[in-house]
Amino acid sequence: MEKTLLILKPDAVQRRLMGKIISRFEEKGFQIIGLKMIQISETLARKHYGVHEGKDFFEPLVRYTTSAPVIVIALKGKNAVEISRKMMGATFGSKAEPGTIRGDYAVSNRFNLIHGSDSPASAEKEIGIFFQKEELFEYAPVDLQWVYDMSTGDIV
Repeated sequence: MEKTLLILKPDAVQRRLMGKIISRFEEKGFQIIGLKMIQISETLARKHYGVHEGKDFFEPLVRYTTSAPVIVIALKGKNAVEISRKMMGATFGSKAEPGTIRGDYAVSNRFNLIHGSDSPASAEKEIGIFFQKEELFEYAPVDLQWVYDMSTGDIV
């Protein structure tokens, strides 16, 4: 089982799309192990997006990320990073396929509704930035046998 971090960005919050977006991940079968609304500070935004520092979109990204509250979510599930990124769609809303979150709700290339970790290593780092250990919950969902093929005793 893998973990990933999602951030419902300011445009998702301002457009009241939070429930619709979160429900897609729940309906897919992912387990929410952490969820909260926060206001990202400039310092935190610069830390989180630090790999992009110096690029022409970095300063607008920091301003956008800090402009309104966001929802941060820690998810758990098989191939959580890869599958959640497919569900989000292409980075630019104008290029995202219908049926994806960005394809269904975004047209802007800057306001793209959602961030998702790009690798398990990034997910671990990002979850550590946004969540304290006591804010993450490990529990056994009762529906795992219906989400995953567990006929062999392992999650398949």
